[in-house]
Amino acid sequence: MTVYTALLDANVLYPAPMRDLLMQLAVMDVFHAKWSADIHREWIEALMRTQPHRDRAKLEHTRDQMDRHTRDGLVTDYQGLIASLTLPDPDDRHVLAAAIKGRCDAIVTQNLADFPEPALAPYGIEALHPDDFLLNQMSLDPAAFCTAVAKVRARLKNPPYSVEDYLATLTRQGLVATAGELRQYAALL
Repeated sequence: MTVYTALLDANVLYPAPMRDLLMQLAVMDVFHAKWSADIHREWIEALMRTQPHRDRAKLEHTRDQMDRHTRDGLVTDYQGLIASLTLPDPDDRHVLAAAIKGRCDAIVTQNLADFPEPALAPYGIEALHPDDFLLNQMSLDPAAFCTAVAKVRARLKNPPYSVEDYLATLTRQGLVATAGELRQYAALL
């Protein structure tokens, strides 16, 4: 079975529950996760803007752990492509450039309008909402997906999360369909 390769946009990395699930799936090789130093900078800056009390050093530690523990996650040498790309928001061109350089199948983003199909199609890349992406990954390997969810939930100790608490958190993150589908596997989570 071919493993999907997806570039994770900054907006799916700074809600910690979404990032934790995506990273666990990537560490388990359910899919190959990619990002760039620019994407890291974006999610850390966005989080610092909305939650200035956060400890930047801890966020940078999270970034370093992501780079260290995910196989070939960090895409480099994509900057030369940026100027040749056209997107509705020119500030998003670095994301597409990294996806091209990383040979990604998709860009997982909450901002689908920023990555229109005509701009991505020539590169064989699609933009997917994280809920759609996760639902697809679950359908490909429900057992591995449930194992990943169980591992993430088990790490939540302060306070501990029941299955329903965790699924409610995913729902609040906009992962409504994923949480709904996971309910049928509650005993495994």
